[in-house]
Amino acid sequence: MATENLRDTVRQFILDSFLPGEDPRNLTDDTELKESGILDSLSTLKLVTFLEERFGVEFEANDLEAGNLSSIANIERLVAAKQAARS
Repeated sequence: MATENLRDTVRQFILDSFLPGEDPRNLTDDTELKESGILDSLSTLKLVTFLEERFGVEFEANDLEAGNLSSIANIERLVAAKQAARS
């Protein structure tokens, strides 16, 4: 999957699930998702489940450290690395 498409898919999921009505321009690739309060433990679990199902990857516990899920850009890197590892 192209990087831009992956990022757009993740951004749209976050907007639809956790920020309904938010201006999409306010959610950049580098927006801090946890620090800004967008993701808490429950929404993080929902996001991880979505990523695994949508992109066909499986995360290990160490994959889910805060830095990997801190922004759309970091999520994209994590998913792309997982996809590359299984190829």
